[in-house]
Amino acid sequence: MKTSVTSEKPIVVRPPDQRDLPECGRICFEAFAALSDRHGFPHDFPNTAVATAVVEMLFSDPGFYGVVAERDGTILGSNWLDERSQISGIGPITIDPAAQDSGVGRRLMDAVIARSDERGFPGVRLVQAAHHARSLSLYTKLGFVSREELAVMNGVPIDPSLDGYTVKPATQDDLPACNELCVSVHGVHRDGELRRAISAGNAFVAKQGAKIRAYTTGLGYFGHTVGETNEAVCALLAEAPRMPSLGILLPVRNYPLFRWCLDHGMRVLMTMTLMSRGLYQEPSGPYLPSILY
Repeated sequence: MKTSVTSEKPIVVRPPDQRDLPECGRICFEAFAALSDRHGFPHDFPNTAVATAVVEMLFSDPGFYGVVAERDGTILGSNWLDERSQISGIGPITIDPAAQDSGVGRRLMDAVIARSDERGFPGVRLVQAAHHARSLSLYTKLGFVSREELAVMNGVPIDPSLDGYTVKPATQDDLPACNELCVSVHGVHRDGELRRAISAGNAFVAKQGAKIRAYTTGLGYFGHTVGETNEAVCALLAEAPRMPSLGILLPVRNYPLFRWCLDHGMRVLMTMTLMSRGLYQEPSGPYLPSILY
């Protein structure tokens, strides 16, 4: 049940437990829905049940660290830190619409930033909804630098006519080549994410002959993609299955890839901003970030 936040008691930030999950799921759905409705965008989650399932997935994954904010026993919001790879990633952060503008967001962000620093991650990143000016301002004040404008693109390419590539599920044997590809583009690997995506059956590679030219941990919000060439990424976009989400995240400054997607029937739903704090290397090849980075 929703509770109006009027208490003067202090905000407490702590790790979540199982009994917090239904309320965190309710807040996750309503927070994103309220923001989307305000700007006329589609909802990130179709209903509370799906948002709660995502929260439960994050809670049960040892690769994620979570925190909740509460006041006088009332949950106000939650935040998560992805600790699976060399760079940590923040999100989703969600705050009860009834608790907006009360300092909850900053407390939740401070907690996961401190955690990232304590664990020795050289950098931490996030993806921010470009239409949410308040979060852009907060993250900038917390030391995050805007790095990339991203387009959320929906749809599957029509008649791509790409020859010479084979797209197939990734295996554990593909790990070294995929990690090498990620390091060549980003300067770091994302081995932890890739291993789990392979185990879950979400990871795919695009091969040209015997050589891996691109891989994805899933085409959707919770997967990332790295390629040697735009054409190899296009092969994945044309043939790899989609994960449930509003679409893929595509850096719009990669004009050839952006134009190819538009020319083949994909459409832009909204824009987002990739932000970083700490170590960051300018990408040296095509990539599609996840909603975390």
